[in-house]
Amino acid sequence: MSTENTENTDISENTENTDISEGTEETIDDGPASSALETWDRIKHTERFVLIAAVVFVAVFPWVFTSAPLVPSDLLGYDQLVRLILIWGIFALGFNHLLGQTGLLSFGHAMFFGGSAYATALFANNVVADPLLSVVVGVCFALLLAVVTPFILLRLHTVYFAIVTLAIAQMLYYMAREPFEGITGGINGLGVERNPLFGLVELGADLPGVFGALWGTYMYLFVAAFFVAVVAFITRVRKSPYGLIFKAVRENETRASFVGLDVWRYKFAAFVISGFVAGIAGGLLPMETYFTGVERLHWTLSGDVVMMTVLGGLGTVAGPIIGVIVFLYFEGVVNGLDVIGGYWLLTLALAFTAVVWKYPDGIWGMITSVSSQLRSQRGDQ
Repeated sequence: MSTENTENTDISENTENTDISEGTEETIDDGPASSALETWDRIKHTERFVLIAAVVFVAVFPWVFTSAPLVPSDLLGYDQLVRLILIWGIFALGFNHLLGQTGLLSFGHAMFFGGSAYATALFANNVVADPLLSVVVGVCFALLLAVVTPFILLRLHTVYFAIVTLAIAQMLYYMAREPFEGITGGINGLGVERNPLFGLVELGADLPGVFGALWGTYMYLFVAAFFVAVVAFITRVRKSPYGLIFKAVRENETRASFVGLDVWRYKFAAFVISGFVAGIAGGLLPMETYFTGVERLHWTLSGDVVMMTVLGGLGTVAGPIIGVIVFLYFEGVVNGLDVIGGYWLLTLALAFTAVVWKYPDGIWGMITSVSSQLRSQRGDQ
């Protein structure tokens, strides 16, 4: 209908204006400095800038995290943790697309993560252990779950949606733990085989020369390629007219339905995209760790990704990644310290409470808020 198209365009335009203005402040016209700030505000919200930032991030992050100067030696050298951060960053970006874009809170996203991990492991162990093919199979399984489950879930709203997602994930957890123990390995889990990529590249081998010093192994490049692709995909969806309607649904579902939008269809699309991206992370993890277990279907894993995303900043691209870095740093590094290591979870909980209490938009909201204040002070001088 032409009316629906007109309303869709109107909502998309209004939402796009809101999206572009997020995190920006009105600048004072003080000549070249004001012009430069306005140019920067336009550039930093473009897809090209986000993609370049993602490439730069994966290029320098391993060195910063494992070898940077002026950092105590006992806090460096966590090479595998760097790869795990990228994998969990993909998971958090997928979860954030559902909660941050459409406002649907899922406490059962472990079903996509763990389901993909098991599908990847079973394919690698019983068919062919090529890393890429195994991950693709895992993603396809997660995508199947994401297509089927909305027919139950999207009939529900608010807390009921969250609780039923948790129930479905826990059902899969208990099925993997006992009735299908012969397939899944039960509480002992499964070891996972991994052959060279395409029979040519051993992912565990060190990269040659300076690349090895920067990035370590070929496995890092394998994971980083997926990470950059996911960032590009999520950004493209966010900036597209279709993706912008997700925000209209989040802001006022009743109004969106009233103007003629098929709200169920958009929520279904958001759910499928979220499950698809979470499945990528789930498929990569057993290729990294050579193992998968039932804990990857447990509700606590879903709670972890909720905490990571909210801590970093909902509805953004950088926020969930920052949240993952902070969470896994506490879990993997602070946990090993002598004095406060045994209290890492308490320390993280206190930090989480302080950040969210002061800055509801998370760490990324704190960064943008402080940046805006500094710009305002500079403009007042």
